[in-house]
Amino acid sequence: MHGIGRAVRKYSPGLPEGSPVAAVAQSLGLVQARIRAAEARFGRAPGAVALLAVSKGQPAEAMRACFDEGQRAFGESYVSEALGKMAALAGLAVEWHFVGPIQSNKTRPIAERFAWVHSVDRLKVAGRLSAQRPADLGPLNVCLEVNVSGEATKAGVPPEEAQALALAVARLPGLRLRGLMTVPAPEADPDRQRAPYRRLRDLFDRLRAAGLPLDTLSMGMTADLEAAVAEGATVVRIGTAIFGERPQAHPR
Repeated sequence: MHGIGRAVRKYSPGLPEGSPVAAVAQSLGLVQARIRAAEARFGRAPGAVALLAVSKGQPAEAMRACFDEGQRAFGESYVSEALGKMAALAGLAVEWHFVGPIQSNKTRPIAERFAWVHSVDRLKVAGRLSAQRPADLGPLNVCLEVNVSGEATKAGVPPEEAQALALAVARLPGLRLRGLMTVPAPEADPDRQRAPYRRLRDLFDRLRAAGLPLDTLSMGMTADLEAAVAEGATVVRIGTAIFGERPQAHPR
């Protein structure tokens, strides 16, 4: 994932003034610059952190503007919306990532149309994805969503149950368990932002020590990507800082 600004500009949420679609390329460059600056600040190797552009609720035209700037990985949360965009962007080499809660009755199109799923938190869902993944597509890359903040309203497997789920998912055909994902409770203080990501990284390290060949930590969003990079993120999921606020209702 390439295209980095030469200078880091002050971060401001949302799109710059002017046409939202035309502004996407500029906003994308600012986000890429934030990532590279965070890598340097926290001793990460250049290019160690990949950008997933979370495009849920955004028009296909805005995604195409990102694509034209070299962005290839896009994250969607609603199956029906994503399928419409796949049709609109047919012919482009987009890497589609599913990042939202997974309904059991929507696993087939996810298994058939996406390259990655970041939000597996139940063995039942993993089993359905495994059974429904077309063999000719190769394994579906999956991350387990972990509820590190313990919020009752958030999806995700509890940390103490993650190893058992990871071992079970790793045995399923048609899937490749790549790592862990989390969406922690919002925090304004940078040190407090780092704490849940540190817990996820520690869990990641324990699972690797148990023999699971994990390589992906999907963590960090617009407001806290620096904290996530500091704690070892390999993928940050950024929406608002690239596209602005979501302008449309999203069919599920």
